[in-house]
Amino acid sequence: MATNENILSHKQRIDVMGHKGLWFGISIAIMIPCIIAIVICFQRFGAPVKLGIDFTGGTLMELTFLQPAKIEDVRKVFEKQGVEPHITAATDNKTYSIRTPYLDKAKSLSLKADLRKVGSYDEPHFRLESVGPTIGKELLRNAAMALGLGILGILLYITFRYQFDFALSAIIAMVHDGVIMLGTFSIFSLLLGAEADGLLVVAILTIMGFSVHDTIVIFDRFRENLKFAKKGDTFGQIANASVNQTLARSINTSLTLVLTLLPLVILGGHTIFFFTLTMLIGVVVGAYSSIFNAGPILVMLRERGTKKSNGTQAATNPSA
Repeated sequence: MATNENILSHKQRIDVMGHKGLWFGISIAIMIPCIIAIVICFQRFGAPVKLGIDFTGGTLMELTFLQPAKIEDVRKVFEKQGVEPHITAATDNKTYSIRTPYLDKAKSLSLKADLRKVGSYDEPHFRLESVGPTIGKELLRNAAMALGLGILGILLYITFRYQFDFALSAIIAMVHDGVIMLGTFSIFSLLLGAEADGLLVVAILTIMGFSVHDTIVIFDRFRENLKFAKKGDTFGQIANASVNQTLARSINTSLTLVLTLLPLVILGGHTIFFFTLTMLIGVVVGAYSSIFNAGPILVMLRERGTKKSNGTQAATNPSA
């Protein structure tokens, strides 16, 4: 059974609460370029990231020719049928990614057939996706609703299980993760032309859930240790001990996920590259915010609340 003595005598590897200014500074330094990238994306694409056909609607074709093909010949195939394509070619001029406005099935199959005139291609791996503009807008709206409902559900659950300041700290840490993930993808959109699809929403929601789960484990230790606090123990001391007691568990859990995602980033191929890379960054950022942001924010809120309460008492009872 835990006691006050063994709580505060536990080896304090890191003075997390004593250096909260440093942790907040690191977070702000990372968030600033992310926020700038999001703003630039809004100006350029009308959205925080470059949206793919899942959200904008359109048709996407990806194919690999068996021999190098000229981009001009590929473009002519589309222009002959009155379609304006946006073509991206790999450096070997074999693999092409072609985006067009929304095409019906007959038109898409006709173009697919005409591409054989340019050269033979890998038929089994020909990728053809079409999303209508109405469905795209609906997916975008549903994705925004999913994010909003997820945040609201977490806020209500943590408030019910703990207290409002616990929930507020967890939400701030979670928003920190979301901004960095979204901002990182914005940078990918600006520099590498990455387009957001439904997988990005999955990645953000998954990491937000993972981050909150990790934060709740730490908060749960807070609550357990507070039961054994003695007079004179500060909330910050208890919080620091709690974070250090769960430090190894938080790092090991995140490291396991990193080791799982890393091979997928390296070997998973172009289709899921940005999804797995965003997940990988999110795991690292989520672990950081759970350890170095959520607890210090909670301590800061408690200290501010205590000062405010003391100030109110002093004002109403000057002789005290």
